[in-house]
Amino acid sequence: MDFVPVNYYQNYVDAHIAKGVLEENEIECWLKDENTVTIDPILTNAVGGIKLMVQKEMAAQAKQILESLRTEQKNNLSCPKCGSHNIELVSTPKKASNWFGALLGFFTMNYALPVDKVNHCFDCGHEFALENQSDA
Repeated sequence: MDFVPVNYYQNYVDAHIAKGVLEENEIECWLKDENTVTIDPILTNAVGGIKLMVQKEMAAQAKQILESLRTEQKNNLSCPKCGSHNIELVSTPKKASNWFGALLGFFTMNYALPVDKVNHCFDCGHEFALENQSDA
């Protein structure tokens, strides 16, 4: 059986939610590189994230199910300022503490810029954080 990736994830929580939804719809699937990303998250970009693998013949149906899952998740979250559902979780280095960390890192030869994850509304530009939110 040939398996192909239908989606990529930055963390195991989102990957397992999607895997569970596909399994509920009787689509055989598995997660590739889950252990690598979970044990050493700095390698996430190097390995391409956690890949949700499905049988080649079921890929179109799996993508359709995952798209409806994304739509459902997006409709459950709205901007507190304008009420829009046009929201995504993004990385932002805007906090002063992040810039202080970057400056300190420059002098200690660590050039990684610390970032925070916030929800960004693409309609009004408002950024907000939710408690207990996983990184998408």
